Amino acid sequence: MSLVIKNVSLLLGKDLSFIDRGFVEIRKDGIIKKVKAGNYNNDCTQNNVINAEGFLIIPGFINAHTHIGDSIGKDVTVDLGLDASVHPIFGMKRKILEESKPNHLKTFIRSSALSMMKKGIVAFADFREGGPEGVKLLKDAISGLPIKCIILGRIEQYFKPTITTIKNKGTSNGKRSNKKLSSRMLRAASDVLEIAEGLGISGANENTDESLQQYRELIQNNKGKKESLIAIHAGESKEAVEFSKSKMGKTEIERIIHYLEPNIMVHMTNVTEDDISLVSKKRIGIIVCPRANGMLGVGIPKVARMLHLGFKIGIGTDNVMINSPDIFREMDYLWKVSRATESQFINAKDILKMATVNGAEILRLNSGYIENGRLADIMFIDKNHLDLYPIHNPYASIVHRANQNSISGVMINGKFVDGMELL
Repeated sequence: MSLVIKNVSLLLGKDLSFIDRGFVEIRKDGIIKKVKAGNYNNDCTQNNVINAEGFLIIPGFINAHTHIGDSIGKDVTVDLGLDASVHPIFGMKRKILEESKPNHLKTFIRSSALSMMKKGIVAFADFREGGPEGVKLLKDAISGLPIKCIILGRIEQYFKPTITTIKNKGTSNGKRSNKKLSSRMLRAASDVLEIAEGLGISGANENTDESLQQYRELIQNNKGKKESLIAIHAGESKEAVEFSKSKMGKTEIERIIHYLEPNIMVHMTNVTEDDISLVSKKRIGIIVCPRANGMLGVGIPKVARMLHLGFKIGIGTDNVMINSPDIFREMDYLWKVSRATESQFINAKDILKMATVNGAEILRLNSGYIENGRLADIMFIDKNHLDLYPIHNPYASIVHRANQNSISGVMINGKFVDGMELL
């Protein structure tokens, strides 16, 4: 028996084409069997049919970059800069994570996951610190929840790379410099890949060229077991860009592409035109986190420019310590601030694609858009909601008018999320 949602408006396919009236048939396994414009002809009396007159169904949001483990430290660092807040070696975030009890971390991680589902987020990708134990903690925290989680684990070994460590085999006093991941840490990274979807590396400035290359080789050697993702923060602040050029003789982007060859780069806030040109030649997914960038005062990514060059861009809400996990607010902020900072305009549909279609494709999820064969990860928007009615442009309405209160129901894998059934 299938579930049929009829008499509903919807955004169809990868292009999010607006259909004023149609229906969606969902199999018991949560896969969309049929989606079409027009009226539903009840050719199977055993189907469970929901009349969704007055609703617009759209793909559930993909929150493509989070640090959900930091949920316990909300607004602790609100007046601090980037490094003082989240630097992996000396930032306040590290101290908070080290001093927090695992059960407390799990409680607040789970709360953030529940909050995301209520806001229409059906999947999120998380940079999870703490090696294999950190990955297991996140899995335990969200156990039993339907939200999808792409875990990109991280080991805790960092470096202070300089030109000396690249050009010379040893330091000036004759001692060989520490340039590589230790064998113990390599084993830990391999253990992470056994239980996670990939690696989420802090940044190029905390790694040597050799350690970046080790991560790449680890992923390549793991391909026989499964296809793992490798992601890294890149070009977030002007200070990080200048540090890389002064200490390494290259930009972060140049080093990352040459030594790491990642699937995903996060931020790209302060990259040069040469960097953008270099990345445009590669099939690398870009995740932007504009509200977190704004909160930390590091700038706004050149999203319109990158879209014009054909980049595939997703949206993330980043660190829960700094920013609430709310894609509605993320889209609204990005759309408006990009118009104030770039010569080219982004249209609302492209912003919505970033939060749905693009994020799913970058993270290799069978989600992100409504089409035959895709999982039914969808949300129901009340077209008569006071903030939306009358809807003249559904994309603009969703991007800068809709919010959690506009949602009447959320489905993940074809099943309504508890407490979010269609009213």
